[in-house]
Amino acid sequence: VLQISKDDVTALQCKVVCLIQNGNFKEALSVINTHTKVLTSDVIAFEKAYCEYRLNRIENALKTIQSASQQTDKLKELYGQVLYRLERYDDCLAAYRDLIRNSQDEYEEERKTNLSAVVAAQSTWEKVMPEDLGLREATYELCYNSACALIGQGKLNEAMKKLQKAEELCRQSLSEDSDVTEEDTEAELAIIHGQMAYIMQLQGRTEDALQLYNQIIKLKPTDVGLLAVIANNIITINKDQNVFDSKKKVKLTNAEGVEHKLSKKQLQAIEFNKALLAMYTNQADQCRKLSASLQSQSPEHLLPVLIQAAQLCREKQHAKAIGLLQDFADQHPASAAEIKLTMAQLKIAQGSVTKACMILRSIEELQHKPGMVSALVTMYSHEEDIDSAIEVFTQAIQWYQQFQASQTRGANAQGFPKSPVHLSLIREAANFKLKHGRKKEAISDLEELWKQNPKDVHTLAQLISAYSLVDPEKAKVLSKHLPSSDTMSLKVDVDALENSHGATYVRKKAGKLTGDSQQKEQGQADVKKKKKKKKGKLPKNYDPKVTPDPERWLPMRERSYYRGRKKGKKKDQVGKGTQGSTTAGSSELDASRTASSPPTSPRPGSAAAVSATSNVIPPRHQKPAGAPATKKKQQQKKKKGAKGGW
Repeated sequence: VLQISKDDVTALQCKVVCLIQNGNFKEALSVINTHTKVLTSDVIAFEKAYCEYRLNRIENALKTIQSASQQTDKLKELYGQVLYRLERYDDCLAAYRDLIRNSQDEYEEERKTNLSAVVAAQSTWEKVMPEDLGLREATYELCYNSACALIGQGKLNEAMKKLQKAEELCRQSLSEDSDVTEEDTEAELAIIHGQMAYIMQLQGRTEDALQLYNQIIKLKPTDVGLLAVIANNIITINKDQNVFDSKKKVKLTNAEGVEHKLSKKQLQAIEFNKALLAMYTNQADQCRKLSASLQSQSPEHLLPVLIQAAQLCREKQHAKAIGLLQDFADQHPASAAEIKLTMAQLKIAQGSVTKACMILRSIEELQHKPGMVSALVTMYSHEEDIDSAIEVFTQAIQWYQQFQASQTRGANAQGFPKSPVHLSLIREAANFKLKHGRKKEAISDLEELWKQNPKDVHTLAQLISAYSLVDPEKAKVLSKHLPSSDTMSLKVDVDALENSHGATYVRKKAGKLTGDSQQKEQGQADVKKKKKKKKGKLPKNYDPKVTPDPERWLPMRERSYYRGRKKGKKKDQVGKGTQGSTTAGSSELDASRTASSPPTSPRPGSAAAVSATSNVIPPRHQKPAGAPATKKKQQQKKKKGAKGGW
């Protein structure tokens, strides 16, 4: 037909529809663009917008729909899909509501499913409380979308029940089709199981979540968006551990077409995790490149700057990291509080506690918060700067006084606020001052507290205790305001308390004693009274006339009169040294050195002398002391050495 009449409108329109049915969207769009004079927007607006939508040219599709002179039902359907992809959820919700209200055909269930998907997206990404649409959850798609909305609200247990119901409905609906295999059913259930694993991860059941995630990956689903989300969640579980597995999983997030399947926040989260993974794997340049790209895309977002600062800290460039954070805080005052908290943490890590306190005190919107006051007081106490700590208390109390005084409902006749936070700060300040010896300042705080609540016995007791250290007379006067002991006594059953399970001491009940037993007990008591302590034993050589040595309890070496062991006792013994050598004492045995050498033959009457000299062993025949023992030791050593291969 087109060969005969190349500008035939009906033939061209039919050709475009056939190309769309075959999935040739580029060719179909080319035919439309080459015949713009014939195929006007009124004739083929839907086909053109649909081709642009399928080619992920969402902005162009929106312009085409809006330029159409007549908004047909199918254009409105496509308009809702385009708005959903552009994440304009409020407009999308209104479009689907209009469609459901003004159309009656067999596609009503699909429209309700899309409507519930919009509500779920609002709850998840925009944190909007979803309204009850009154949709009957008869299909597993509706149940799944309802579960996603509950996850956005943080109702994880209810969401898990909805997902279990969706799984049952999905199995039932697919079991009715005989052509559907078990593998097809598991593939269809993959997205439901993925959401179940996400709930487990949020609940802290990371092992169960990881197991379910890996089961889904083994199924190899065709949905690249589902695989990318699961891979990203596994990376978040691994964190800085199991980095090799994370590097494998990150490849799934780079699959073709992922950017068209996920929302902007999902894609952003994946990019953040890629930058963190690069930091954990010590790829500093890659980390900087990714974080810089993220910062250019979202200049006001905190995470890119925090990742850059963390990378600099890993490189021990703390000063540069703090400077980077300071520049960001100056440029974006709305995010300055969180950035300054990070800066303070870095200062503490460097040991600069005072500088960290200065940074924290510069956060005006957090100065009066009890948590900030507590942190500052603790840090100043650590640095022993008590004056600064008290100043922090004073500023916080003054802030609450000014704020509460401006609120007529929250102030009493004297102008003091009735805020429990304000009163608790005054009490903590008083306790702190008492602890650090600032008694007079503490007394003024306690008096203010007591004026606020004269019936507070605890405050009165503290005030009396403080005055007792400064002004005892004033403490006595105040003690008259204490309630009497009768009113303060508690009705406690002492016996029941002592017999309770947690009692550590139980008083024995005194039973009635007979006359014999009383006499026995009295006799035992007399014996016990007569017993005396035994005298300590004295040493055998104890002399009462001599004063004992005051250093007798010290070891001998530590006593003042210890001079060490006497050396040289055995110097005169013969036999020391090498064989045949002589010592200083050998001169006495040398006969030639004597005044008159002894005769060569014994004289009469000198038998005793002969016998004495005959017992003397010559030096060559003497053995040194301990010689046999050393021989045995040497033999033992030789035996031991023989085993080792000697």
